[in-house]
Amino acid sequence: MIHFIKKTAPLAILVSTLALTSIAQPPPPDYGEEENQPAPIGSGIVILLALAGAYGVKKVYDATGSRVAKEPSA
Repeated sequence: MIHFIKKTAPLAILVSTLALTSIAQPPPPDYGEEENQPAPIGSGIVILLALAGAYGVKKVYDATGSRVAKEPSA
């Protein structure tokens, strides 16, 4: 089974890379004509920070959340 995976993994990576690069969107018509064009990283940073925050909350909950003591009911 490992031999099969070692033979097919590089082929699968190559085919998926070629397929994913062929469906990429072309750049906008005026892209590259000006020298100092800003990179569109604003929304990417927001997504990255949101995912990092969610991961941090999950780690804190895993460390303390399951051991929170409940008050006994009377």
